[in-house]
Amino acid sequence: MQQKRSTIIPAKLKSGDEVRVIAPARSLAIISKESRKIANKNLESLGLRITFGEHVEEKDDFNSSSIQSRIQDLHDAFKDKTVKAILTAIGGFNANQLLKYIDYDLIKNNPKILCGYSDTTALQNAIYKKTGLVTYSGPHYSTFGMKRGFDYCMDYFKKCVMNTASFDITPSKEWSDDEWYKNQEKRNFVKNEGPYIINEGEAEGMLLGGNLCTFNLLQGTEFMPDLKNAILFLEDDESSNPLLFDRDLQSLLHQPGFNQIKGIVIGRFQKKSEMTQNLMNQIIKNKKELDCIPVIADVDFGHTVPLITFPIGGTCSISVKGNKASIKMIREEH
Repeated sequence: MQQKRSTIIPAKLKSGDEVRVIAPARSLAIISKESRKIANKNLESLGLRITFGEHVEEKDDFNSSSIQSRIQDLHDAFKDKTVKAILTAIGGFNANQLLKYIDYDLIKNNPKILCGYSDTTALQNAIYKKTGLVTYSGPHYSTFGMKRGFDYCMDYFKKCVMNTASFDITPSKEWSDDEWYKNQEKRNFVKNEGPYIINEGEAEGMLLGGNLCTFNLLQGTEFMPDLKNAILFLEDDESSNPLLFDRDLQSLLHQPGFNQIKGIVIGRFQKKSEMTQNLMNQIIKNKKELDCIPVIADVDFGHTVPLITFPIGGTCSISVKGNKASIKMIREEH
């Protein structure tokens, strides 16, 4: 491993590697056998071997498990030299319960890929802050359980965690906000009109963020990363709406270092959020702090599918000119 600007980049995955599934938020027990079978098949098609944490099937009244069980599985996965990457089973609401119990020295001394999204945002940004380890916002183990419409997700997972080359983010051809895990055959896909531009500009910086309301849980704690020179990737789920997103974004604007961020990339909102392009434009344009930085919205990440994989703590560039917007993940050197 090579460190650059105190950043640790884990080794990329290759065929034959072992991937450990852990459940730092909700339990694996809530994922159907059918979805697990498909997930295993999709991961095995990459030549990967799948193993599971000892406590992933535990389930309490909150569809989660004890802090002790979740911490043990996290630590065991980082300790195990045969494990090359860790996938979170699914999202949830309580991953931030783990932050003060994590052995960050153990993680720093045993760097490996950690991938997931949504509630995993708390772990990813805290780990980056405490250790410098780049983590990856991308599909959960449960996401790999998708039968149709998963090719785009798989493609960007491979580009980000199995290859070292820089890559551009190209919009998907179609997207879906359906409950695919309830009915794998009856899917509802919508033509992707591509991202829309709010503010023009060019920037290159360190990528931070993920799920906005989860990221904001780190405010005022030792686990909040430095926002200086960051490009923020932000999304939220169906429980958000324009008013809540506006408030949550404003809270982030008040954080130390926000005046030195380089740009913002916003993921696609779920339909129940009732976010529109017009409302998003108003939210951004009403914040004068954002006038001089590029802002792009409706990019392929968040709680709709498909979704890209991107490196938290990695480097990306964005260019927004006229009607054209480009996003590039910069080569990660080992």
